[in-house]
Amino acid sequence: MKLFSYVVRYDFGFAPNPFHCICTLATCKPGIRRAATVGDWIIGTGSADYDLTGQVVYAMEVSEILSYDEYWYDQRFLAKRPNLRGSLIQAFGDNIYHRQGPKGWIQMNSRHSFANGQPNPDHIKRDTGARRVLIADEFWYWGGTGPKIPGRFRRWDGHDICQLRSYKYKFPPSMVENFVEWIRSQGEPGFLGDPAGFLSMRG
Repeated sequence: MKLFSYVVRYDFGFAPNPFHCICTLATCKPGIRRAATVGDWIIGTGSADYDLTGQVVYAMEVSEILSYDEYWYDQRFLAKRPNLRGSLIQAFGDNIYHRQGPKGWIQMNSRHSFANGQPNPDHIKRDTGARRVLIADEFWYWGGTGPKIPGRFRRWDGHDICQLRSYKYKFPPSMVENFVEWIRSQGEPGFLGDPAGFLSMRG
């Protein structure tokens, strides 16, 4: 079991997408999506931009990995296709990629498109650098209301679980086991709080 940790700079419920009773990481963080396997944990910690440094945004245990086309056509995830005219939850759907014949990647009008709805080649290149969607049945998503990470996980044999925006994963097994135990001690899993970015959008 590995644990991948990174700072969630933009928290809008897009990456990860914690809605519809399942948490998915389908865009951004291609390094994590490329390397993670079933049973690994992904931890997103708070950004200084939201004044959430040292807090947990979300934690998920990978239960399934799909390709983009599998994700796109799977009936379980149709609700995660974006609808920019719908609610905030619908607008930040992450089921945005699939292939269609010789045209290559189709990118839905979404968080990663240009403002006029046209595909954004930079995001397409980055996102499809890892053509895998990480899925979690067991997850804790607090958004902007997550618990403070105990100090012992900020200085465990020189390791800090929430130090970098890229990602890291070479944590001692004892640290990983203890952190997962702490996460599970925080109460029932699921969607527990709105994304921090929703507050500013709602004014």
